[in-house]
Amino acid sequence: MNYNNKTFRPVSNTENGETSAETIFHYQQNGNILTCEYSGGKIVQGHLIGLVDEAGNINMRYHQVNSLGELMTGICQSKPEILENGKIRLHETWEWTSGDRSSGESVIEEI
Repeated sequence: MNYNNKTFRPVSNTENGETSAETIFHYQQNGNILTCEYSGGKIVQGHLIGLVDEAGNINMRYHQVNSLGELMTGICQSKPEILENGKIRLHETWEWTSGDRSSGESVIEEI
């Protein structure tokens, strides 16, 4: 699976997360290395880097500056699902490595 030049938007997130429907993710992929820039909603600017396995699962690290001016960091595991329309839905399990170090789950979909 290749995520190059795909754009995603969250459809759900646990309450302790910072992404929302206003957050837009722009993915780039070179080989098995995934990068992304994202912003919107509570997130002023964010970046992620990850590794994609043969099944399309992503093991990533992210950092972002939120609307309070805080630098937040975390880890995330994403598992792909192909929707009937051919678009990708990512089921994500994440954990903050800063702040309260809590964890959560989110779903983002290709737009």
